[in-house]
Amino acid sequence: MILYNVTVSIDPEVGEEWLNWMRSKHIPDVMATGCFLESRISRIHAEEEGGLTYSIMYLCSGQERLDEYRETHAPALQKDHSDRYAGKFAAFRTFLSVIEEFKA
Repeated sequence: MILYNVTVSIDPEVGEEWLNWMRSKHIPDVMATGCFLESRISRIHAEEEGGLTYSIMYLCSGQERLDEYRETHAPALQKDHSDRYAGKFAAFRTFLSVIEEFKA
């Protein structure tokens, strides 16, 4: 399993609209690619003063599915986000291999 994490710091002036758009459009579009098993969005509370920072995590079954997403789907989806929120956000992506899961 691989976690694909996108950390986004968004301008507070568009923060609520961005969060609504992520919930109703962007994340559903990413999930519709069929490359991911689940996703979640979380607020990061240790952000820089004046910013709103979120983590969007997508879980995929393996490297092949992640590569498919990155090569086939990500460029258009990322462009859509960049065009819509140009100058209003900073983002970085992290890829994590799940070693083991622990559940209560």
